[in-house]
Amino acid sequence: MRDWIRLNWRELLVRIALIFFCFSLWPKGLVYWGIGLLVLAWIVDNGLSRFAELLKEPLIQGVLVFCGAWVIGLLWGDFPIDFSGKWRKYFILLTIIPFFSLLNKERLLWAAGALISSYLGMVALGGYQCLVQEEQGVPWLGMSYLGYSAVLGLGVLVAVYGGWIASSRAQRAVAILLWVFALALLFLQFNERARGVLLATLVTLLLIFCWYYRIKGRLLLGSVATIAVVTTLFAATSDVFHERLEDVSSDLQLSQQGNYHTSVGYRLAMWDVGLHGIAERPLLGYGTGMAKQYFEDSIVTYKQGIYKELPKFMETKHFHNELIEIAMHLGLLGVAAFIFLLWSWFRTFKQHQMGLLGSTIICFVFLCGMTDTFLLYSRIPPFLLIMTVVAISWQRYQGNLTFVSRGSAPIGSTHKNTDVLFDTP
Repeated sequence: MRDWIRLNWRELLVRIALIFFCFSLWPKGLVYWGIGLLVLAWIVDNGLSRFAELLKEPLIQGVLVFCGAWVIGLLWGDFPIDFSGKWRKYFILLTIIPFFSLLNKERLLWAAGALISSYLGMVALGGYQCLVQEEQGVPWLGMSYLGYSAVLGLGVLVAVYGGWIASSRAQRAVAILLWVFALALLFLQFNERARGVLLATLVTLLLIFCWYYRIKGRLLLGSVATIAVVTTLFAATSDVFHERLEDVSSDLQLSQQGNYHTSVGYRLAMWDVGLHGIAERPLLGYGTGMAKQYFEDSIVTYKQGIYKELPKFMETKHFHNELIEIAMHLGLLGVAAFIFLLWSWFRTFKQHQMGLLGSTIICFVFLCGMTDTFLLYSRIPPFLLIMTVVAISWQRYQGNLTFVSRGSAPIGSTHKNTDVLFDTP
């Protein structure tokens, strides 16, 4: 009797930890408390004994290799190392280990429900503050417009994919509902000031539409035309979008005049200095935690000091480009670890017959990283990983997140999909 009570209290702690972590993703700073509770529940649930089994998952391997590269990079960095830098947030990726280990068939519905509920609540709150109060991001949660736009973009892509799944299973009402939801999210994203994230969303949408309808010429043309019409309509009705376009033109003109104290100019300067630094130490970079120091030291003399006033315009935190940021710290070693992470991420989706969803997420992450250090957002990496774990676990235990074509064999049969890369019909 005592063992039964102890078992139930342990199970209750695990489910509370999973639910709390899903809701802790959005309020500023709360995610670290969620990580602490998650790790505690993992230890109580004897998660360490399952660690060896967990290592068979490609995504876990990718996360460990990537984070391990940052640890190894400490060996060739000059002391003192800046441990207050943004690079530390890459280690938030490790939260996938306890979450993945804790999630089983009995706990899946709790975690999925918490993740979806928290996401919908956050989106609704941000939508109210955007449309009614005309504020950027979600100030009540301490979420910037960059983070809010990123989760909106991810929602658009996942909703479109979900609509295709539902349509292939003759669930037309669900498909239409998901596509309408995707349009609503895209409309909100057009009213946020994050230009790079919005562009990444639109390009990723175009790419996955082209792949999905690649052998259906008319549907492909129709889908591309639809994306163009929706983009034009939302752009035409968004004052924020117009302002950001004007800002780009103005920033570029100022940059040509030598004024880099603008959003675009600052990025161009950072990338210029970063690429110069990478060219000097391409293999191993400057060591973990040393990129900021290199930037502030080099701008004094680089190109006769034309960038030396930049720290007065904005505090140096990162290079606003994922590849440049990683290469400055770890060189080609870090870039290789990052590519391995993305490839392992895709392999995890592919093993569960969700290759198209995997390629969609990887493409979005990579494109967002072209204009910012996407995986250094506090909320985005854990949200992406938890979404991945919930999706592949749902597929593993429920088996209804794959495409079903009219001529396909019944679920559970030995029929093999002829699309060996993306598992689309």
